[in-house]
Amino acid sequence: MPICINPNTTRLNRKQAAEYLGVTEGTLAVWASTGRYQLPFIKVGRKVFYRQSDLDAFIESNVVTQTR
Repeated sequence: MPICINPNTTRLNRKQAAEYLGVTEGTLAVWASTGRYQLPFIKVGRKVFYRQSDLDAFIESNVVTQTR
């Protein structure tokens, strides 16, 4: 069965995703290997990609409305 891929989905490599989130590439690598955050990624061979929509959802899920 063929896999349907949305051509309108923006995919970012690890460097681009790190810049988008304001963290280092190493931080994203640690998050991926430890599962510290539930940030989905796509792995093709040794290459890692992130959907921009997943990064946006991650940002929105970490909005803080108050501090203690």
